[in-house]
Amino acid sequence: MTANKPSLPIVENFSRRAAVKGGFATLGAASFVAAISPLRHAAQNSSAGEFMQNHYTELTPEQKSDVLARLESEAKENYGADVTIGDDRPIPGTKFVYAINLSVCNGNGKCVEACHKENNHDRATNQSYIRVLEMPVGTMDMEQGSTTYTGIVPKDGKFYLPVQCQQCDEPPCVDVCPVKATWKEEDGIVVVDYNWCIGCRYCEAACPYHARRFNWKKPEVPAEEINPDQSYLSNRIRPVGVVEKCTYCLHRTRRGKLPACLEACPTGARVFGNILDKDSNIRWILENKRVYILKEELGTKPAFFYYFD
Repeated sequence: MTANKPSLPIVENFSRRAAVKGGFATLGAASFVAAISPLRHAAQNSSAGEFMQNHYTELTPEQKSDVLARLESEAKENYGADVTIGDDRPIPGTKFVYAINLSVCNGNGKCVEACHKENNHDRATNQSYIRVLEMPVGTMDMEQGSTTYTGIVPKDGKFYLPVQCQQCDEPPCVDVCPVKATWKEEDGIVVVDYNWCIGCRYCEAACPYHARRFNWKKPEVPAEEINPDQSYLSNRIRPVGVVEKCTYCLHRTRRGKLPACLEACPTGARVFGNILDKDSNIRWILENKRVYILKEELGTKPAFFYYFD
């Protein structure tokens, strides 16, 4: 495998206003009003500074500093929590890849819980970026799985398939975003500028892995439960009216730590690392195990792999 070349979006003065005008012309009045209803709701709940902010890739270092300070202040005002929001950039010479040993995963769901807490998800909806499917033995067709299984696990005749953002090398979610609010970075992580997202949900519809989540309401997180170690493109509390996703815990992994879901896994099923490091565990697994990817026929080229012992 080889590293992706840098793929930051080319903004070229592409404004949200231009997207709205183009959408109106394409869809017609009635259809477009329905399509952008999340945008209207989000705008009503945005500060002036947030709504007028430039795209993340166009911000100067000074502007970024001001944005981060504003977001930290808003977290204190809205949630009563003192947080630190960083601007964590990709580590040169890194391509992050994930793998899960399906022979070891037993469906306990600790990864789901860890994601929920680490990423400051809304407590009322119990949201997470990870779904664990209880699957019938003999297929990798995730449409045959169930996320609503109950009782003691593992069950006979079943295996368990955790699914989250696959960090695709050919991400359809990026292709359909009308305002370039989502893109793939040099280390392979697909990110979202939550202050630029207009909530159209095109990316959510385009993702074949059901890995994106829409914020239908303002997240509710008690101050004492908020993870204060945050990053702009990662686990800061996302506003209402935007689509969010897994970022391989970039606020951790770009600082030399492991994803929270991996650390929480009691069976050791999860493996994460830099595929460009020839001595990494993840490199060894991909070279020596028979690995699978989900929906290979779609050509999305996931950076997320599965294998059996």
